[in-house]
Amino acid sequence: MKLTKEQITQLEDETILLCQEMIRIPSVNYGEAKGDERKIAEYVSAKLSEVGISNEVIESAKNRCNVVAKIPGKKPKLPGLVVHGHIDVVPVNEKDWSMDPFGGEIKDGFIWGRGAVDMKDMDAMILATVRMWQRIKYQPERNILLVFFGDEEAGSTYGSRWLVKNRPEIFAGYSEAVSEVGGFSLTITGGHRLYLVEAAQKGIQWIKLTATGRAGHGSFINPDNAVTKISQAVERIGSYDWPQIETKTGAKFFKKVAELVGEKYEKTNFKHLLKHLGGASKMIGATIQNTANPTMLNAGYKENVIPQTASAVIDGRFLPGFENDLHETIKKLAGPEIEMEILVRDKALEVDFEGDLVDQMVNAISAEDPDGIVVPYLMSGGTDNKALSDLGIKGYGFSPLKLPADLDFFALFHGVDERVPVDGLKFGVRTLYRFLETV
Repeated sequence: MKLTKEQITQLEDETILLCQEMIRIPSVNYGEAKGDERKIAEYVSAKLSEVGISNEVIESAKNRCNVVAKIPGKKPKLPGLVVHGHIDVVPVNEKDWSMDPFGGEIKDGFIWGRGAVDMKDMDAMILATVRMWQRIKYQPERNILLVFFGDEEAGSTYGSRWLVKNRPEIFAGYSEAVSEVGGFSLTITGGHRLYLVEAAQKGIQWIKLTATGRAGHGSFINPDNAVTKISQAVERIGSYDWPQIETKTGAKFFKKVAELVGEKYEKTNFKHLLKHLGGASKMIGATIQNTANPTMLNAGYKENVIPQTASAVIDGRFLPGFENDLHETIKKLAGPEIEMEILVRDKALEVDFEGDLVDQMVNAISAEDPDGIVVPYLMSGGTDNKALSDLGIKGYGFSPLKLPADLDFFALFHGVDERVPVDGLKFGVRTLYRFLETV
């Protein structure tokens, strides 16, 4: 149902206000089960109830909350679409910020605050869209399930993973999903404006390495020193030059970049194309290969005592289809004397960038930005789509934003002075509204 100019303005203005108000509710997730989404969940629930959308606040542990609402479609037998966001945010060190991280203030054309990018902007777009639907009495073709998850920033134990395990019936009849970290613009060399839709995510292996040696006095010669062994293993792993790997999603992305900038694409060597991506090169550069970064070291208890054991933790991230390659390479680099233990493991995801849903994303972007070029990309991190995939739900990252060409957008995720452009957010809700009307 086409909106009037006045209704479009109302949709945009409400999105801005909702985003500001949600930022002002500090739903900080400190990890280790230390989080509280109660107030933000009650806010979201109230905004849905205010326009007559029935919803449920589901508490998975004390004050760990999720909000679920179903928008019935005209054709309920069609496979439904899950539209989801998370309502928790990472902590801040307020003294590092130039603005109040929970002020939700507008300055220099941006809304500032923790969650502005990750991901209360998308939460606001979702809420504004369905609230407008209620006002104009619009009904989508198929069922739409709204889910506002808690605990995404600390592994989703009390959010998507809990709901998938304990309330799977909520998701019965839904086949596809859209959520965060995709649909935003990236201006590359030549002024070409790409819109990156997340179609793949790296997997995780956090591995503990343990070396065992002979304990003894720090003044003795000791060729069986556990600290030396673990240090050498960490150095080999940390300095290893991982080979570039072509993935299905990565190939589509880099072939398009190469075409636009007039350079050659080679399936075994496309690292040179990163220079055309600006600030996005840091994140996307991590998706052309497996990675393994040493992040923790632990050894000893006194200056003059050689300990019997020493350990390290490696943050390993693998491309879809290359988990075994990551593990075996780390094992080889660590050496036969090093014991390996997987602390955390999460799968990689990759879905086909084709079909009706993808076409509808492309059409929505093109309607708002005719010069925009929609491409799939592979993300180095993960989202709640991983949990939903356990139920067979195919998920994409599509939270559209049109961004200034010089904005280092990826640096704002979990960063100091997190902010989202007001005009970009208005573009985003117009695009999301178009998209959801066609699904």
